[in-house]
Amino acid sequence: MARGPVIIEVAINGSTSKEQNPHVPEGPGEIAADALACFDAGAAIVHSHAAMAGAPAAIADSYRAGWAPVLAERPDALLYPTVAFGAGGVTIDHLVPLAADPGIRIGVFDPGSVNLGGRDAGGLPAGGIVYANDFDATAAAMALHAEHRLGPSFAVYEPGFLRTILAWWDAGRLPAGSMVKLYLSTDRGLLGAPFGLPPTRQALEMYRSMLGDCPVPWAVSVVGGDIVASGMAEAAVELGGHLHLGLEFFAGDRTPTNAELVAEAVAVCDRLGAPVATCAEAAAILDLPRRDEIGAPAPSTR
Repeated sequence: MARGPVIIEVAINGSTSKEQNPHVPEGPGEIAADALACFDAGAAIVHSHAAMAGAPAAIADSYRAGWAPVLAERPDALLYPTVAFGAGGVTIDHLVPLAADPGIRIGVFDPGSVNLGGRDAGGLPAGGIVYANDFDATAAAMALHAEHRLGPSFAVYEPGFLRTILAWWDAGRLPAGSMVKLYLSTDRGLLGAPFGLPPTRQALEMYRSMLGDCPVPWAVSVVGGDIVASGMAEAAVELGGHLHLGLEFFAGDRTPTNAELVAEAVAVCDRLGAPVATCAEAAAILDLPRRDEIGAPAPSTR
């Protein structure tokens, strides 16, 4: 296949518990070991969860505990956290202390709002939360990433999220290093009820049409399912995209490890003749800001 290298990003933990899959890593030691196994299997980026509430410095330290052994062995490793929650709702203030670490080059923000919940006894969507990020919060997050030279990793739960990203790109204000993850939800979704678009090629092609000539790299994720078994990994590679997978969102009738999921994605790329990106190649594809440029003027946006 005549295309550039495929970035495989793995979200190693999060909403899936050890009761659901005993291979979900918990605690710094397991997170470090799992991340290294994923890099060895072919992942270029690892996303993990640690503390999600508290002082920004303490949250940052909870991530460093699991990441320090990884960066000691793999200085090229690309790692990034999730958001946190405070009295005012979603916060990414922990990115500021993390951005001072030379090995951290990727940030995170989800530029939109969506209902996330379960189902009642009759099968109807019920309960849950409104995961809310308004336009002002988005603007503040964009400014934080640009100031601290972090490439923002954006999750797109609904088409409106992508329209916001595209508005920033159209205005020439999207921070360097941006990446878009297109979350396609099964009927199970994240907490039991679906959201957004389903994991079909038609849905992916709609997102691809929305992107138009926007050059920002994009990846596909199947929430509440299996990106390889669903055929969405193959579709993403064929359409020029990248892959987001891992036990944070995986659901099925088996309990794989994160490294096994990465190996399955590598096999799809091999079958299609598409090269798999190394960490260094992924950093170049994303155009991540260089960490030795901290303190220099903000880089040009896409």
